[in-house]
Amino acid sequence: MAFSGPALGAPKRADPVKTFDTDNDGTLDLAEVKKAASALFTKLNPDQDGTLDARELRGRLNAKELAAADPDHDGTLTLDEYLAVVEQRFNAANPDKDGTLDAKELRSPAGRALLRLMR
Repeated sequence: MAFSGPALGAPKRADPVKTFDTDNDGTLDLAEVKKAASALFTKLNPDQDGTLDARELRGRLNAKELAAADPDHDGTLTLDEYLAVVEQRFNAANPDKDGTLDAKELRSPAGRALLRLMR
């Protein structure tokens, strides 16, 4: 008997559009993306100090990206600094500049980089 389902031990990630699309229009706008990123920021900040350091970011940004996103050079990102990176990545993933991201745009390298900051 052949098994035709997904491979065991390899859970499929939930569709990001379905997960984060609060207005159910089939796309993600910047407000929806920032809402998801803010929730992740809170989750990644167990010490509740209002900043994320490299350890708390868990590889979502490399050292060069963290340094570029850290205008005060304190080695951490505040929520505003984190959301500025999110917005930059949203814009990079939105080549048609229509203000929304569809599933295809989220599968691009820029879209995948954005998703790392949302989940």
